[in-house]
Amino acid sequence: MAGIAALYRDRDSLPLRTRALFTFGAVAALHAAAVVLLLAGTRTGGGGALSWGLVLTAYLAGVKHSYDWDHLAAIDNSTRKFVAQRQHPVSVGFAFSLGHSSVVTLAGVLVIAGASMVGGLMEDGTAGNLVLGLIGSGASGLFLLAMGLFNGSAFTRSAAAFRRSRAGAAIDPRDLEPQGLVARLLAKPLARVRRPRNIYVIGFLFGLGFDTATTIGLLMMTTAASLAGVPPFALLALPLAFAAAMTLCDSVNGMAMMRMYRSALADPGRKLGFNAVVTGISAVSALFIAVITLAGFFHAAFGLHDPVTAWLSSINLGDAGLLLVALLLAVWGGAALAWRQARNG
Repeated sequence: MAGIAALYRDRDSLPLRTRALFTFGAVAALHAAAVVLLLAGTRTGGGGALSWGLVLTAYLAGVKHSYDWDHLAAIDNSTRKFVAQRQHPVSVGFAFSLGHSSVVTLAGVLVIAGASMVGGLMEDGTAGNLVLGLIGSGASGLFLLAMGLFNGSAFTRSAAAFRRSRAGAAIDPRDLEPQGLVARLLAKPLARVRRPRNIYVIGFLFGLGFDTATTIGLLMMTTAASLAGVPPFALLALPLAFAAAMTLCDSVNGMAMMRMYRSALADPGRKLGFNAVVTGISAVSALFIAVITLAGFFHAAFGLHDPVTAWLSSINLGDAGLLLVALLLAVWGGAALAWRQARNG
């Protein structure tokens, strides 16, 4: 145990590949735990086909939930911040997803234990649902607003540096880091977000609202399965399968974002324009989600009836996340192809 504790304290000095192996080892452990619980449940209580089908449904729900636009924006912008600070954030996606799925897993355990209050939290209009929804939307909206402004500052500097480089000016490596008035204003609010593990708390706060159809659907499915007599161990596998799927996808997303931004910093002279474009996309996506989330917060908190906040609060971001992934990958792929053609030419 002492050796493990020492290894954890010195984790920042470990090679990038080693830290990535630890991250995906933890993801694999979640998968293994879900399978073990499912096997234990079906062996002792029967209902194998039903239990396997429910766990598979929960797993696919975790995959879908990981591509919600607000999740992607949080992971993308957090990764951009850490890379700009010359860190190697291999576990941003894992930490965010683990925090979010902790809420879902805890709620699932309470449902299995017969806690009727969780059912009340899932019903729109109840006091508990309103309070948790306000906490979740308020925290996530403010965080995304801060990260969008922080990365927006980086975008303006990168774009200006790119224009100067096109005119033949030398490139200062500091041009790739967010500085200036906005960065200074946000330095204190973001001071506690120093390491990827700090994103766990952000993910937990994101999950408090029970505000997505996927999360509510999983808990409703757990409730129905409990009433249908599915064994308790198999029921516990449902939120764990959801968490395993979400941590896997979010970890892969975070690693892809880290590689993208590290490649943008590796050769400032050639990749400055790419860095500006991708950072701009990240900042705009974060600000876009922040506006929608905070509009929903004010609409619910103050009982507003204006058409603007009502429309913004009704927007469903669950199906739009893949568009953001496709856009970022298209920019990355296009830039890589252009550099390869320039090198071969």
